[in-house]
Amino acid sequence: DYGIKTDVVLDYHVFSLNPRIKYDWEKIHHDLLKENLIHEYKIFNGVNYIMIFSIKKVSDYWIKKINHDPFYFLDESNAVYSLLSSLSENDFEKPTQFKDWTFNNVLGHLHVWNYAADISLSDGNEWKEFSNEALSALGNGLSMNQFENTIIKNIKGKELLETWKQYFTDMSNRFASADPKKRVKWMGPDMSVRSSISARHMETWAHAQELYDSLGVKRVNHDRIKNIAIIGNNTFKWCYTVHNRTLPSETPYLRLTSPSGEIWEFNNSSNNNKISGNAEEFCQVVTQVRNIKDVNLDIQGDIASEWMSIAQCFAGPAETPPAPGTRKIF
Repeated sequence: DYGIKTDVVLDYHVFSLNPRIKYDWEKIHHDLLKENLIHEYKIFNGVNYIMIFSIKKVSDYWIKKINHDPFYFLDESNAVYSLLSSLSENDFEKPTQFKDWTFNNVLGHLHVWNYAADISLSDGNEWKEFSNEALSALGNGLSMNQFENTIIKNIKGKELLETWKQYFTDMSNRFASADPKKRVKWMGPDMSVRSSISARHMETWAHAQELYDSLGVKRVNHDRIKNIAIIGNNTFKWCYTVHNRTLPSETPYLRLTSPSGEIWEFNNSSNNNKISGNAEEFCQVVTQVRNIKDVNLDIQGDIASEWMSIAQCFAGPAETPPAPGTRKIF
């Protein structure tokens, strides 16, 4: 009835996609106010308030943020850990189809560059010392694996697996707490925190493919690979730059089918150059874990064909995609 004040307590907690995420509700509240997505009106002598918002606008905002969720990296890493957790010590010395790197080499590589991304969050001297050490070692003839072994102190097998797991778990929480727009250092140009953790997701997913292939396991992908598809599309210009080719006048239209059956579209659908098909296969090509001739993407136009022949969504010098038939499940 009017004139009667009743206290109402709402206990509302939604776990989006991942039940282990503990949200900072004060930050969520602040972010929604800052984005002008919720409106609050004081009532009852300014002590209490009502909140008005559009469910669709708030939902769209969070879906966009979730597409760059640092826990996608954690989920991908945990999937790889599950794949490897039952291996013997000798299994970690097994070579893969990626440059004959062993399982130990792959894990060491992922761990070292996870560490590099993690220390870049702090803006301290640790990153400067690491990057200088890396540039010096690689510039003086050490291989990537040799340099990485100096960082991990040559640990191998189960010990390396558990060290990698503990670290990627801890760093995921640090990335989740960081400002996603903050700029952080890298071996190439600076990038945002959001881009940094997305790149770690991409590299983990890509290098895991040689592990799945070597073990004869058909990988089951999830829609979190949209991160990788986005990076693949966004690095169209980079592919031409790093390969010293003239940038085409248009970026091909992409129409990809996600693991769940959702359609992901990128760029202008009226473009003459088009690529359509399985999102997983597109991600495999841009990360160079498969040759374009080994997948079933529908390629239309010379620009689309050229792009897929040189696609490279990772930093570093120009790399040649694997030869047809050389990367596959054993």
